[in-house]
Amino acid sequence: MGNGFMIPRQKLSIMDCSVHFLVIKSACQRNGRPDFEYEKWKWESMEFEIPMFNGRDMLERLRGKRVIIVGDSLNRNQWESLACLLYSCLPPSQAKVDTKSGTYKIFTGKEANQANRSKILRLDKLSSSANKWQGADIMVFNTGHWWEHRGKMRAWDLFQYDGKLVQEMKIESAFEIAMKSWAYWIDNNVDKTKTTVFFRSISPEHKGKQWCFNKTKPLIDESYIPVFPKSITDIIERTIAGMETPVKYLNITKLSQYRTDAHPTIFSRKQGHQFNATKQKPSDLHADYSHWCLPGVP
Repeated sequence: MGNGFMIPRQKLSIMDCSVHFLVIKSACQRNGRPDFEYEKWKWESMEFEIPMFNGRDMLERLRGKRVIIVGDSLNRNQWESLACLLYSCLPPSQAKVDTKSGTYKIFTGKEANQANRSKILRLDKLSSSANKWQGADIMVFNTGHWWEHRGKMRAWDLFQYDGKLVQEMKIESAFEIAMKSWAYWIDNNVDKTKTTVFFRSISPEHKGKQWCFNKTKPLIDESYIPVFPKSITDIIERTIAGMETPVKYLNITKLSQYRTDAHPTIFSRKQGHQFNATKQKPSDLHADYSHWCLPGVP
């Protein structure tokens, strides 16, 4: 699946994105995006033929089963895409979507230190929601992006590992500890005869030279190198390879690498049309170059 190229398609997506559970940042059309061209592309794999999505067939295959999608906001983006596709295949009276509960964190949890209110990232302990994962028939995990955040965007102040608090640690070292904690949990809590485990690779951000503001077509330049550190990807792949539990690696990095046109950018908020009207390039604070418009890439 990882090797291939983007080709145009004539029809727009069948996805209904007027649904109530779609977060505002993914609803690019509702937020004023004027073009639809980013919906008219599909991935042509060089390894096998990818069938057209059939929501009713998928629901029938999953009858009586439970699927969990666990991870960061990129995996929530993926969950919303799948939920919208399935929702579009059924009359509203036959579908129920509950978005009031559940977490989307995966390997770690943040805990507030009562002494100084520091945010602590536990590297050797999973989220308290992990007990809800057990027994699922299909598990889809991801992580990656927020490990590279700096400054105010960083989600923690201190690391905690083996009972000790650490202020500074090499990100690759911390990430590898967290991945091993996840792998240990999977190997010791998943029924290999029942559950299929997937790990989704990282979809790249498009910043700098590949800035996605006002882009309406996929990137063609094959020389583009994603800015996300390869060391993080290597840790993910190495961890999966060393596990007792079979984990299917969903490599979506290359197919999303081309899609500079499909991020929300300024249309991650309702004020997006105001920037668009002036053609003024927004600051990083106003633009989302990580997530995806829906319908779109996911």
